[in-house]
This record gives sequence, C-alpha cells and structure tokens, in this order.
Amino acid sequence: MKAITRFTLGLFSLGLLAGCGEEIDHNKIRQKGFVYCGQSGPATFNPQLVDSGITPETLSPQLFNTLLTLDNRTYRPQASLATQWQVNAEGTEYTFDLRKGVAFQTTAWFTPSRTMNADDVVFSFRRIIDSTHPFHYVGSGLYPWFSGIDFQNLVVDVVALSQYKVRFTLSRPDNSFLSNIATSHAVILSKEYAGQLELSDEKGMLDSHPVGTGPFYLADYQVNDLIRLKRHANYWQARPEMDQVVFDISQRGTGTLAKLLRNECDVLNSPLSSQLPIIERNDDIELTAKPAMNVSFVAVNTSHPALNDARVRKALNYAINRQNILDSVYYGTGSQAYSVLPPSSWAYHKDAIQIRFDRNYAIALLREAGYSNGLELTMSVPLQPRAYNPSPRKTAELIQSNLADVGIKLNLMADDRFDRTTLGDDTNIDLYLTGWSANTGDPDNFFRPLLSCDSERVGLNVSSWCNPDFDFLLDLALEVDKPRYRLNLYKQAQNILNEEFPVIPLNHGMQMQAHHRSLQGFKVSPFNAQPFDAVERVK
Repeated sequence: MKAITRFTLGLFSLGLLAGCGEEIDHNKIRQKGFVYCGQSGPATFNPQLVDSGITPETLSPQLFNTLLTLDNRTYRPQASLATQWQVNAEGTEYTFDLRKGVAFQTTAWFTPSRTMNADDVVFSFRRIIDSTHPFHYVGSGLYPWFSGIDFQNLVVDVVALSQYKVRFTLSRPDNSFLSNIATSHAVILSKEYAGQLELSDEKGMLDSHPVGTGPFYLADYQVNDLIRLKRHANYWQARPEMDQVVFDISQRGTGTLAKLLRNECDVLNSPLSSQLPIIERNDDIELTAKPAMNVSFVAVNTSHPALNDARVRKALNYAINRQNILDSVYYGTGSQAYSVLPPSSWAYHKDAIQIRFDRNYAIALLREAGYSNGLELTMSVPLQPRAYNPSPRKTAELIQSNLADVGIKLNLMADDRFDRTTLGDDTNIDLYLTGWSANTGDPDNFFRPLLSCDSERVGLNVSSWCNPDFDFLLDLALEVDKPRYRLNLYKQAQNILNEEFPVIPLNHGMQMQAHHRSLQGFKVSPFNAQPFDAVERVK
C-alpha cells in the first residue's frame, strides 16, 4: 500500500498543475469544445497501471492508441496502429506490420523528433513483462489488469524485426491474445520520451505527464478540479473536430445532474437511474443507452470461516431478491444476472435453477451449515455509480434487508474508491459489492481477472478463491481451436461457479450517457468510452 501511496503523491507533485481551484469557463469552452462530467479524478494517466477508473475507461482512448481495436458490433480485432498481422501454425508467434507516419503528441514537456516505430511497441510491452526493464518498477510496479490475465507469463518476448515490424512470442496458444492487446490498457508509449526522462532522472513523468499518439493531448491537470485535453494537430487519422475537451472532476458545489441542466457540463457519464426521468423531460438533452459487457456482483471473502462453506455462500445467493434490486435501482435499464457473463456474450449460459430468489432454501442451507442462530457480516460498498450498478448504496441497503430476513446481520462500510490491489490491507471485510466491465468480448476477460488462481496469487482475486479445475477449463478454452469446444468448456466453468459461488451475480447494467443535443458524433461501444475525435457541435 505504501508504494501506491507514494506513486499517487508523485503524480500530484510533478509540476503539471497550471493552477488550483480555477473555475471552468463553460461559455468559452463551448465555442470550440465541450465539458465532460460524471467521473472522479485519476490515480495515474497511464492505463497500464490500473484496471478501472477514468484513465482506462475514458481518458485512454483520447490520449493513446493501441495496435488493434475491437469492432463495436462483432467484437473482433481490427487494424489500428498495426495494419496487418500473421500468426504461426502453432499459434505462439504473432507478427505485426506497423502503420507508418504516426506522430506522437507535442506537449509542454516533450517534442518528438520522429514518428512511431517498432522500438516504441517493444518498449511499451517489455515494460510490463520484463522485471529488468528500467521502467518496470517506476511508480507502483504493478500492472493489475495484465496480472489478472497472466500476461507476464503468456508473453515470452517482444522484438523488433525491422523499423515497422514487431514479433510477439507466446508461451502457449491463446485465443484471447489479439483481443487483449486491443483494449485501452495496451497502449503504445514513446520510447524517445522515456529515454529523455531516464537521462533527467524523472522517469515517473512517463505516467503523470503522458505522451501518446491519440487524438488529444494532456494540456492541463488541476487536482480535484479539471483535466483539459487539446487537439492533437498531427493526429494520424482525421483531424479531431473539437479544439479541446475538459473533464470536470470536481466534487464541490452542485451535483453532476445540476451541472448538466444548468449547461455547466455538456456530457454526463453514467447518470443515476433515478435521474433518468428528469433527463428525459429536458428537450435540450439526449439520453443514450447501449448494451454493455458488464455485471454487478457480491464478491465473497472465502477466507472467512463461515464463508469458506459453500452452503453459506449459496444461502447468500438465494437470499438476494435480484428483481427487487432491478426495479428499485435500475428503473428498467438493466437485466437480471443468471451468470457472471452477460447475455450478449457468445458463451452465456443462463442458470435460473441455481441463481434465483428462494428465502426458505437460504434459511435451510444456513441451518444445515450450523448458522441457524444467525450470522454477522460486513460488506464494503463503493460510493461512485458505475454502469453495472447505478446506485451502489441503495443496492447494498436492499441486500442488507434481504439478508436480515434470513437471520444475517449485514454491516455496510462505505468505500470511496474500490481498488483490487489493496484488498489485503483490510481483513475485516467479508463481502464486497462490486462489479466488472469487460474490455473485450471474450469470456476469458470476465473469468480470469476475477476468479483464476493466478489472479488470486497476485492479490487481485477479490474472493481469494482458487479452483484448479476451473483454471484448467479456462486454460484449455484458450488453446482449443473449435468454437463449439470452447463453448462447452465455458459452460462447464459457469457450472462450477454456480456450485461454489465465490461471487454472487446480481444484475447487468446499460452504458448510459446524457449529452447536450448540440453535440453529435459520439461512437457507441459495449466496452469503454470511444475516441472523441468525431464529436462536433452543430448549431
């Protein structure tokens, strides 16, 4: 925890601040840009170092590019910084041809002398997989999203074959590899910029003062107030329509909905479900809802003596009235979860037998496990609404009431920022109300980061649950080359989860966004935010 604290403080003290508490001049911004609100501030500007939050979910597509991107409809990888790729017969070598003429951003702290090449790709990925890399331990030295998918053990090497050709060597075949390097975490950094920072002994600036190839560059960051991005004039795709995008991350004053209604922000990310009727009545605001690859769930700390018993975990599952949560929290914008996977996943396996509301069965299971006289538990509850859970506090209170009805006293503990990397610091938490938003359409992107033994070993598995049979199915599913075999393996994996219940699926949410009708050009995706390069204001 100490290393992470030092890293965060370092981000705030490197001199990027242009001011403190400066008010956002919305009228001036509206002339050539827009204001985006609804998310809290970043812990870093490098999405390699975190697995959730504003950086990978919204900022990364503006600041950086990746070798590939995912098609918004088919979820298949498609060209981006890499124009094409080849795979050997064994499925263990991937060779990428890189796009030429891709310019890095010019910022107040860096002026590039060359365009992107293979050295930048090698640098970006070797930082993650090579513990001897000069930047590997800069900051926290943790790469939680990559650790969750066992990326460091999968990728054996990354080498430049020529100026515009790169080869990745894998330790084993992996059907999800292309999708994983198309996510907002797998960004390409500038090796030239890193070299300058190494010479000046300011390597931490690589993550706090970002330089990428994306449509916008970081121009101003005022802690707890705003993030200002400006147009990358030499962006390799079409010139971005907007001169700037300002993220209002302040928590003071009026709420985000009030800011939207008073034209103090143009875009509201993930509005609360209870706010939707107000938004829909405003003719100047357009509300968009799109299916999202996500799930809300209760993670069960299986190291707890009582919760180590699968009967108790099953009882918690049967005690929760998901439909009531859906009606009271999602207001018709979500769907009940019958699996960790959402219905839009090609491997979705609905289990309405194991995942259902059955109060009497829950009481019987608790009695059988020896807890007929009651049980007292604690649950960590996040404060920030997310697409998979628009109102965590209300959800927690409904669960608290459900559990009380079967003899379980549930104490709620508010948590302002859920961080999987620090879970081991608090041993008093028995349950975690949380969720997951996938970065790819592959089922492995749900199962492995949340529930694998590898994820448990590196401290990222919220439930502290490890099942070798479950892991065997996941590993085999990444190696087999026939879709129907993969489908069968993932169904077996879901059956294990619905017998063991290390996590208790609750509901799936929609990805909601409200924006002023004068803005158009937002790209729709079931994953994170998309680049704002096509957003423009129409009169």
